[in-house]
Amino acid sequence: MTAQIPLYDVVQIGYGPVSEIMALALARQGRSVAVFERWKVRFALPRAVCIDHELYRVLSALGMSTDLPAVSHEGPMYRWFNADWKELLAIDWESESISGGPEVNFVHQPTLEKMFEDVVHACPNVELNLGWEAIEATQTPDYVELVVRDFETDERRTVRAKYLIGADGANSLVRQAIGSTQEDRGFEADWLVIDVLPNEGVTLDIPPAAQWCNPARPTTIVPAGVKDGRYFRRWEFMRLPHETREELEHEHVAWDLLAPWVKPDQATIVRHKVYTFRSLLANTWRKGRMLIAGDAAHVMPPFMGQGMCAGLRDDWNLAWKLNLVLDGKADDRLLDTYQPERRPHVSDVIDLSMYLGKIICIPDAAKAAERDRAFFSGEAPPPPAFPSLTDGILRRGADGAVQAPAGLLSPHGRVLAGAREGRFDEVAGLGFLLVSRSNAAEAALGEKQRAFLDKLGAKRVQVAARGTPARVGVLVDLDDKFIPYMTQHGIDTMLVRPDFYLYGAVDNAHEVNTLVDDLAADLQRHGVRLDGAPARSTTQADEPLAIHA
Repeated sequence: MTAQIPLYDVVQIGYGPVSEIMALALARQGRSVAVFERWKVRFALPRAVCIDHELYRVLSALGMSTDLPAVSHEGPMYRWFNADWKELLAIDWESESISGGPEVNFVHQPTLEKMFEDVVHACPNVELNLGWEAIEATQTPDYVELVVRDFETDERRTVRAKYLIGADGANSLVRQAIGSTQEDRGFEADWLVIDVLPNEGVTLDIPPAAQWCNPARPTTIVPAGVKDGRYFRRWEFMRLPHETREELEHEHVAWDLLAPWVKPDQATIVRHKVYTFRSLLANTWRKGRMLIAGDAAHVMPPFMGQGMCAGLRDDWNLAWKLNLVLDGKADDRLLDTYQPERRPHVSDVIDLSMYLGKIICIPDAAKAAERDRAFFSGEAPPPPAFPSLTDGILRRGADGAVQAPAGLLSPHGRVLAGAREGRFDEVAGLGFLLVSRSNAAEAALGEKQRAFLDKLGAKRVQVAARGTPARVGVLVDLDDKFIPYMTQHGIDTMLVRPDFYLYGAVDNAHEVNTLVDDLAADLQRHGVRLDGAPARSTTQADEPLAIHA
């Protein structure tokens, strides 16, 4: 008797933080997920060291709000100095963010991933297959068929899934399988990365977070997270033109470079390794039922701390769309919005990271002096603003252009609902939200629009200024996040997408029906069907794709 081939909603290749959060987001939506990872043991050394406010909000929404404070700490001001320790620029990482809390929190990645893994293990609909390597994938109009092999015994298995996600890193096999080329944005530099754990009781006299743009040795000094109450530190040293990667790998060289800051009797080196910082962007993120996310889709220099954050944004953008598709409420045209929304956004983040990288990666004294002159004279351009969404499911005007404030990240903070106080996402819930600052929008909402929002599962909430007496159906804005934001952007009512970005907004409650109708039309145009008619796949059958390197 032939064994039945299992069919999952989603199969993922790779099991780093991007895969973990994707699996968790899908599992919390009731999806069956199988993860295949070549290595049985997790990579134990830290890589990423920070998460920004947007992703802190995402992780909190995924059930980690209680545990996050123990595995993260607030970021300090991020200051950039020339060789003489004169400030070139400063990036504010410590001020209150739009999402509540600081702009950036620092993390120790292995500790953070242990928290992710614990939450994933609590999901009975996620199956982990560690030590299994993907070797071949085929897609039909109805499913992807994946052949995997045990990396030690060479045993073969075949599984099927409605979708395959390659979260398999910068050397992604899935990216190769879908035939995606990469755009090289031209940044490349070798840096020695050293993580240090100071001895208990040791206080180091170092900048909290700094880039020392010294042409004699460009140097990064930043926090590296917390574990069990002990705080790690990270140094990064640029490889100079006359040096080899191999000589920098020696531990005695690492201590020589650390000598001005920390001595061997003050700390332990956790790891030291030379990395090549690059800027790469995949040109194709989806082919039929196969998609890529995280480093498989984009790689950037680390100077904004956005590498892992960008991958988690991929997860959060894709998860709600897959949920509608797997629910039969949308065909896979909805997934066509994944790349147009994420690729331009992460492209801008790469540009911002490269802008900063070009400031510090100058090993030539004359060029560094010219850089300093440009900053001190005010001639140097400021860092680009952090990007918003610019394409995809966003409200547009009659000319087809995205209509502000569509694409902005929505605010978040503590609210009061009657006697209950909590974070907005916990109180209002996740998914599509119609957020108004008065009851006029609710009164103006037509029956057709109410019915559409109900079918979409969208919630309708009203927010009021801090100090407003608590009453039924009103969320009081305890942290002054919503009312000032809506005032700044001229918003009476806004439609917020499940990934926290604004679909669109109106400045008059009487226009709320037009806003809702526009969303309904946009979703329908992108394959969403809420009328009960079955959604159909547009995927065609492929020849088998060999994805084993």
